[in-house]
Amino acid sequence: MVDVRASGVPGQPELGLFRLTWPIFFEFLLFMLMGTADTLMLSGVSDDSVAAVGVVNQFLFVCILIMEVVSNGASIVVAQYLGARRTQEASRIAALSITLNFLLGGVVSAGLLGGGSAILERMNLHGQVLVHAQTYMGITGGFIFLQALINVFSSLLRTYGFTKESMFVSLGMNILHVLGNYSLVFGHFGLPRMEVAGAAVSTVLSRCVALAVFIWMLYRVMEVRMVFRDYVRFSREYIQKILKVGVPSAIEQMMYHCCQTVFLYYVTFLGPTALASRQYAMAISQYVFLFSLAIGLGTSILIGRLVGANRPDDAYRRALESLKWSVAITVLVDVAAILFRKPLIGFFTANNEILQLTAQVMVLSLVLESGRSFNLVLVNALRAAGDAAFTVYAGFGSMVCLSLPLGYWLVFRMNMGLAGIWLAIAADEWVRGIVMWLRWRSRAWEKQALVTQTEPAVGMALGG
Repeated sequence: MVDVRASGVPGQPELGLFRLTWPIFFEFLLFMLMGTADTLMLSGVSDDSVAAVGVVNQFLFVCILIMEVVSNGASIVVAQYLGARRTQEASRIAALSITLNFLLGGVVSAGLLGGGSAILERMNLHGQVLVHAQTYMGITGGFIFLQALINVFSSLLRTYGFTKESMFVSLGMNILHVLGNYSLVFGHFGLPRMEVAGAAVSTVLSRCVALAVFIWMLYRVMEVRMVFRDYVRFSREYIQKILKVGVPSAIEQMMYHCCQTVFLYYVTFLGPTALASRQYAMAISQYVFLFSLAIGLGTSILIGRLVGANRPDDAYRRALESLKWSVAITVLVDVAAILFRKPLIGFFTANNEILQLTAQVMVLSLVLESGRSFNLVLVNALRAAGDAAFTVYAGFGSMVCLSLPLGYWLVFRMNMGLAGIWLAIAADEWVRGIVMWLRWRSRAWEKQALVTQTEPAVGMALGG
C-alpha cells in the first residue's frame, strides 16, 4: 500500500489512507445523522413536513456547493503546498480562503432570505408542504453562511492531516442538534413545540457552536499560524490557483445537484407519496455511499501531498488501490441494505404505500451505488491532482445531456415513476465512472500540478 508521510513537518501527523479515512467516515456519518435526525423526528409530525424539508435541503445543498468554490480549491492548493514543504504559503492560502468564503456565504444567505420563498412557490408545492418549506428555508437559508465557514475550516483541518479532530467536532455538533430537535420540534423541557421551525433553529444553533470550535482547533494544529494581515491581503496568484480547482469542482458538483433538483421537480408530478419515498430512500442510500465518500476524500488528501512532493507514480497507484476498496465495500454494504430494506424503511414511516415504493427503488440502488463509488474516488483524485476542469466536461455530457432526458423519458413516456429516476441516475454514474477511470489511466493529470519544487515563493500581489 502506498503511504505518504507529512513531509517531515514537526507537529504534523503521519498520513496513511486508513488513518485519514476512518475519522472522515465517522465525521460524515455524524453529519448525515443530523439530516436523518430531522427526517426521523419530523416524520413524527407529518409526512408533509418530511417532504418539505427534503425539497428545501435540495436547494440548500446547491447553495453550499456554490460556496464550496473556495474551500474545495483551497484544500487542494494547501495540500500541494504542504507536500512541497512550503508551510508559510499554505497558511496564507488558508487565511485567504476563509475570508473569501465568508464574503461569498454572506451573499448567498442574503439571496435566500430575499428570494427563497419565491423559488419554492415555483416548485409545484402546495398546501402544508409549501408552508413548511417556506418556514424551514427562511431560517436555515438565512444562516447558511455558517455552513460555508464550517466547510472551509473542516476541510483545512483535514488537509493538515487532523481528520480525527474534525470528527470529534462533528460528534459534538450532532449531539447538540439531536438534543435541539428533541427540545424544539416536540416542545420538551418547557420549550414551545415548534415542529419544522424547531428543526431549523436547532440546525442553526448547533452550527454556531461547531464553527467556534473549528476555528479554535485549526489554530491549534497549524505549524505556521494565520495572522490578521493574511485575512485581508490578497494574492492574485493564490486566488488564481484556488479558482483553477475550486470553480470547476463547484460547477461539476452544482451540475449534479441541479440535475437532482430537476429530478425532484419530476417527482412533484408523481404526488406526495413519491416525494416522501424519494426522501426516505435517499436518507438510507447516503449511508451506502458514505464509505466511498470517505475513501475518496482521504485519497484526495494523499494525492495532493504526493503531487506536491513530485511523486506522480505513487499518486497513480494510490488512486487505483483506493478504487478497489471503494467498489468492494460499497457493494457489500448495499447488498446488506437491500436485504434489510423493509425494516430500515420502517424506522421512518408506517405508510404501506410509501414503504413499498421506497423498497422498490432501493433494489435499484445496487446498480446506482456501484457506479457512484467510481466517481467519488476518481473525481476527488483528479481534483487533487489539479485536473478539475476535465470533470466538468465529462459531467456536462453525462449528467445534463444523458441523464436528464433519459429520466424524463423513463418517468413520463415509459411511466416507470420513481424507478425511472433511479435508473437515469445510475446510467450517469456509470458513464462518468468509466470516463474518469480512463482519464486517470491516461495520466494526463500529471501536467496539471499547482506547485512545483522549483517554483519561487509567491508575494502578496494585491493589497500590499
